[in-house]
Amino acid sequence: MRERILWQTAALCLGFVIDFFVGDPYSIPHPVVAIGKWISFFDRKLRRGNSNPKDVGRGALTVILVALLSTVPPALLSEAAWRLHPALYLILNAVMCWQILAARQLFKEGKKVQKALEKGDTEGARYAVSMIVGRDTDVLDEDGICRAAVETVAENASDGVIAPLCWILLFGAAGGFFYKSINTMDSMLGYKNEKYLYFGRAAAKTDDVVNFIPARLSGLFMILTAPLCGLDGKNAWRIFRRDRYKHASPNSAQTESACAGALRLRLAGDAVYGGVIHKKEYIGDPLRDIEPMDITRAGRLMYAASLLTLVLGVLARIGAALCF
Repeated sequence: MRERILWQTAALCLGFVIDFFVGDPYSIPHPVVAIGKWISFFDRKLRRGNSNPKDVGRGALTVILVALLSTVPPALLSEAAWRLHPALYLILNAVMCWQILAARQLFKEGKKVQKALEKGDTEGARYAVSMIVGRDTDVLDEDGICRAAVETVAENASDGVIAPLCWILLFGAAGGFFYKSINTMDSMLGYKNEKYLYFGRAAAKTDDVVNFIPARLSGLFMILTAPLCGLDGKNAWRIFRRDRYKHASPNSAQTESACAGALRLRLAGDAVYGGVIHKKEYIGDPLRDIEPMDITRAGRLMYAASLLTLVLGVLARIGAALCF
C-alpha cells in the first residue's frame, strides 16, 4: 500500500507539471468529450420532456450511469497497469491526471481575452470571452468583458483545478474522473429552465455536494497565497467572509469573493442569459477600476492556490504512506 501511494503521488505531481507546460492540445482527444457524449446519449434516451416531474428519477439514474462509465474504466486500467509494472502505472496515471486538470487551458483562454482588450479589439475580446462563459457577451462593454473573464478564472480555479486535485489526492485518477463526470453533468444539465428543471436536478445537487469542501478550501488557499502574488490578502479575507454566499450556487462565490477581495475589485452583478436579465448581487467592493491585467492576476492567484493544494496534499499522502 505504501509503495502504491507514493507512485500515485508521483503521478499526480508529474501530471500537474505536464498540464503547466502543455495544457490541453486541441489535436489530442480529451476524455471530457467522451463524458459529454455519454451525458448527451442518456439525455436523449431518458429525458421524457420539458418540465416533467418524473424526470427527477431519470436524471438521478443518468448521474449514476455516467459516473460509473467515467470512473470504472480508469480504475480498471490503473489496476491493470499496477499489476504489470509500477513505471507503467506512473505513466498512465500521470497522463490521466494531466487530462483531468485544466489550469493551463484556463489561464490560456483568459490571456486571449486580455490580449484582445489590450489591442483595443473589443469584438475579438467579446468572442474570446464567449468561449469560456455562458452569459450573453454581445451586451458587454470592455469592462464587462474583462470582469466576465476574471470571474470565470476565479470560479474555475476550484472547478477546473483545485477540486479535481482534491479528488485525485483522495482517490487517485479514478476519483478525478468521477469528479469530472459530475462537474460536466452539472454544466450540461444543471439548468433551472423548462428543459432541465427536473432532469438536471440530481446533477446540480450532486455537483453542490462534491464541490462543497473543495470550493471552500479553494477560497481559503486563494486568501493565503494572495500576498505571495502581490495582492491584498487582508481584503480577500474580509470579502470572502462577507460575500461568499452571494450566489445562487452555494459554492461558486467562494473563490469569486476571495479573488474579488484580493484584486480589490467588484465582480458579479446582473448578467444576461438568453436575452433575459438575471439579477445578481455584487461581490467585492469597487476600490479601483478593473483592467485587462487583472485577468493575469487572477490566473496567477489560481496557480498559487493550486500549488498550495498540491504541496499540502502531497505532504499528507507521504505522511499517510509512512503510517502503512
